[in-house]
Amino acid sequence: MSVRFNWMVLAACALTTAFTTTLVHAQALNSIQSVQASVQGGLEVVRVEMAQPLSVAPSGWSVQTPPRIAFDFPATVNAGGPSFQDLNLGNVRSLTVAQAGDRTRLVLNLKTPAAYQTLLQQNAMLIYLQPPSDMAISSVAPQAGSPVALASPTHAAQLSPLMDVDFRLGAQGAGRVEVKLSNPQVGVEVRQRGQSLVVEFQKSSLPSNLRRRLDVTDFSTPVQSVSTSEVGDRVRMVVEAKGTWEHTVFQTDGVLVVEVKPQRTDPTKLTQGPGYTGEKLSLNFQNIEVRSLLQVIADFTKFNIVTSDSVTGSVTLRLQDVPWDQALDIILQAKSLGMRKSGNVLWVAPSEEIVAKEKLEREAYLTLEGLEPVRTQSFQLNYAKASEVSRQLMGQPTQGSGAPTGKLLSTRGSVIAEPRTNQLFVTDIVTRLEQVRELIQKLDVSVKQVMIEARIVEADDSFGKAIGVRLGGGGNATLASSTPGGVNLGATYSGTSAGVTAGNFINMPATAPTGVSFMNATVPAFALSIFSEGAAQFLNLELSALEADNKGKVISSPRVITADKVKALIEQGTELPYQVATSSGATSIAFRKANLKLEVTPQITPEGSIILELSVNKDTVGQSTTAGFAIDTKHIQTQVLVENGGTVVIGGIFTMDEVNQETKVPMLGDVPVLGWLFKTKSKKSIKKEMLVFITPKTLAERTASR
Repeated sequence: MSVRFNWMVLAACALTTAFTTTLVHAQALNSIQSVQASVQGGLEVVRVEMAQPLSVAPSGWSVQTPPRIAFDFPATVNAGGPSFQDLNLGNVRSLTVAQAGDRTRLVLNLKTPAAYQTLLQQNAMLIYLQPPSDMAISSVAPQAGSPVALASPTHAAQLSPLMDVDFRLGAQGAGRVEVKLSNPQVGVEVRQRGQSLVVEFQKSSLPSNLRRRLDVTDFSTPVQSVSTSEVGDRVRMVVEAKGTWEHTVFQTDGVLVVEVKPQRTDPTKLTQGPGYTGEKLSLNFQNIEVRSLLQVIADFTKFNIVTSDSVTGSVTLRLQDVPWDQALDIILQAKSLGMRKSGNVLWVAPSEEIVAKEKLEREAYLTLEGLEPVRTQSFQLNYAKASEVSRQLMGQPTQGSGAPTGKLLSTRGSVIAEPRTNQLFVTDIVTRLEQVRELIQKLDVSVKQVMIEARIVEADDSFGKAIGVRLGGGGNATLASSTPGGVNLGATYSGTSAGVTAGNFINMPATAPTGVSFMNATVPAFALSIFSEGAAQFLNLELSALEADNKGKVISSPRVITADKVKALIEQGTELPYQVATSSGATSIAFRKANLKLEVTPQITPEGSIILELSVNKDTVGQSTTAGFAIDTKHIQTQVLVENGGTVVIGGIFTMDEVNQETKVPMLGDVPVLGWLFKTKSKKSIKKEMLVFITPKTLAERTASR
């Protein structure tokens, strides 16, 4: 009994806990009670009644085509009745309320694009829509219970500048024009004019750096160019496109996106576009013959349907509000039937019969192709090499490509490349010759050219310092104090006849440090003679010192122009001879290069930047050895991505050598002050640095042709 009681208590506790959790969760969620639309003071106002007040307005965004405004209410459920309301009130066509989990989305379907403004008022959120005219909503938020004031045309609001205009490659070959807005509420008008889209931003201005034309043909999208200009108090953007395309305009997070995607036409599809887009119908039949059902669909769609005699059987189906192309697809799959479309005529037959018929048609076409007479046609090439194009037509690997391509010519086709006139002579049937002509039109085009300028800067900063002394003695000499360079610093003593000094007691003069040149490597010195009159003896004291500070800079600027994806090489320097031994034991002369060399292969990307494969050499003649001259080498090899006309530093080499040297007489050289008479001290510091700057620039066709 007690066990059963405990079980019941536990069950009651669990139910209580679950109920409490559900209640708390329900209390945490807000709900939309009702959505109503009205016109106040000439403005469309949508009022969203909430169960609880909103702390902040929900995030919203607008779509230009089709014109819509959407709001996402987090932690909110829909308790306001129907999810779809057909209003047809002013600019508001209808509204939709959709719930997914604990999030609810409100979508306003408009007749024309319009800006909006939100206002929280107690338990409600008011959405004010901009009128269709150019009059803008006042930047001052409306007060509770009062209508929104419109800005007077004579007191126009301050113009909102566009922040940026960019182009990106979208999915499935779509082109995306992204415009960053400083004011998300700016009015936008989009209209199609022929093969162009005209986007106008009302009450807007355009900075001078954005007044440009973007050429985006290299992206291989329907968009060819994007031109932006300022017209009065508006900014006009013209998107030029080609081919068959469709566009979508939407705005999110202050960025307006105009997406232009190619409209792919499939002649075998019943309706164009993704999925099923046919008009909806309802079918409810019991054991109806397939042939009769196809006749019903033909009457509904106005298509001509030809049914094969082998199509038999019946089907039972009930379809409610299904696109007619999807309904036809379901019927054909259920009975293992296939369909082929030619214009507005549909041929329906079993799948095996259709495959067999197409196989026979293909075999007949190949047979006729083998019997069709051939003809020869010449093609004059302007830019491409005839030999390269001929290899492509025959399916042979081209220069720089190891893989063969598909053969374009038929089995009886042939091609002759004439290099002197750069012509192609192609022999084949008429249909293949037409394909060859189309291929040559795409291959025989001018290639963009790139100028690459490299600046190689080498800086040399050397410093040397040395000090030393020479002490000697002699007799009966002429006194003089001078520098070895010839500058007289003393006077001649004329008391006795002059003689030659007896020798040097200490000979430790300063010497020019290695790598430092000063006054032809002669070290300045100061000499002084001290003599005794009685003994006619004198003492020579010579102090020598050197301090040199040399700074130099060498700038090399190789420059080369080449075509896109074509390697270019420029070099200048010296070839040094050296002896090499042959197999017979004799010697011969060979040469090694000490050059400045720039080797580069540019590649222009679709967005206009340039990828460079670089190899830069800066070799100089070094010291002489028994085997010949050494070569000092500096080499940089890399791959970089640079903007058109930009400059990048691809590398730097920095070296620094410091040498401190001291030569002295043991013990005597360590005596304070007097120790300088018994030692020589030198210091050397050499700094070398090399930087390489690369600047690529795409040349205009007019400039490149000169």
